[in-house]
Amino acid sequence: MTQPHDTVWIRQALERHERSLVLYAARLLGDVERARDVVQEAFLRLCKQERSELEERVDVWLFAVCRNLCHDVHRKESRMTDLEDATVASTRATEATPAEAAAQKDSQTQILRMISSLPEKQQEVLRLKFQHGHSYKEISRITKESVSNVGWLLHVGLKSLKEKLGTSEARGAQA
Repeated sequence: MTQPHDTVWIRQALERHERSLVLYAARLLGDVERARDVVQEAFLRLCKQERSELEERVDVWLFAVCRNLCHDVHRKESRMTDLEDATVASTRATEATPAEAAAQKDSQTQILRMISSLPEKQQEVLRLKFQHGHSYKEISRITKESVSNVGWLLHVGLKSLKEKLGTSEARGAQA
């Protein structure tokens, strides 16, 4: 059980990881409110863990717990809906000018649409790597895939995105 001195550690973990966990869970669940519930449950479970067992890898542990909780939600509901790009954009703070923000949103929307067209495992490892900044080893622990398979999924996913982006740009140049 959590000791009084551990509350600072948990509060710091919450401040450091809550936002990225909500984004991650929202992409897995397709719903920001359900994602917040999952993240809340993950932090409640963190309160029951021994700090000494998790201190060095708390972020990986939290992502793995969130992932498992999201899969539990999927099993219970047996359906998944897409998260609207506007919801994802509204969870991010931006300090750009309106024109820059619009251009950035268009690019993000295009990339998110392309990522959403990839197989589920490729989507997940790409998001864990580039949206959440995890290493191959951390992604391996979170997804229960081997490190080499994580590398392969990232390689194939990025190659597919590059091809889709090239096709998209070629269509735009023809217009």
